[in-house]
Amino acid sequence: MSTRVLLADDHEIFVEGLCALLTKESELEIICRVSDGTEAVRLAREHKPDVVVMDLSMPGMSGIEATRLIVAERPTVKVLCLSMHDDRGFVMGALNAGASGYVLKGSAKEELLDAIRAVTADRVYLSPAVAGTVVDAAKSRIVAPAVEQLTEREREVVELLTQGQSTKEIAGNLHVSAKTVGTHRTHIMEKLGIHSIAELTKFAIRVGLTSSD
Repeated sequence: MSTRVLLADDHEIFVEGLCALLTKESELEIICRVSDGTEAVRLAREHKPDVVVMDLSMPGMSGIEATRLIVAERPTVKVLCLSMHDDRGFVMGALNAGASGYVLKGSAKEELLDAIRAVTADRVYLSPAVAGTVVDAAKSRIVAPAVEQLTEREREVVELLTQGQSTKEIAGNLHVSAKTVGTHRTHIMEKLGIHSIAELTKFAIRVGLTSSD
């Protein structure tokens, strides 16, 4: 039986090359391609892939948040993050969200295939370039990012705030009152120990709650 793969990446040329690579492998089947996190969550729910190859920086919902939702809904789905980012915030954010592997873009094609096979076999795969980051985090007793304290609705508010939306605009988008948005904002700041939107934006980009694009 072939491994069913969903590709989530907004870089068209890169995805074309990725498809060309993966379709050569008889054990892999590309079932669909998406270019944003929201669609990745929806199609993972609809098509039930074995593996989601997930970019982290996409329009709309970030790859980390999409990973969190996919794994929460379907724990058997393996998410393999494929990213250009090698800093600790992104790597640990992805793993804490439930990703089974993390591969850097630019890695040899054999490494990506090895990573897909590893996560399919219920193993964790990390590119050598980021493995040290995870070890350092463990040595430093670094716990999951503070974002883990946020509720799903609070994460939505963070994403909209960092996109520059006003309290009124967020209230309209989420179909809640401006007072409720204000309460969420206060709780977010308290939980994260952050005191300005500028700080919040930097934090959200670093942990993958929003994109810098």
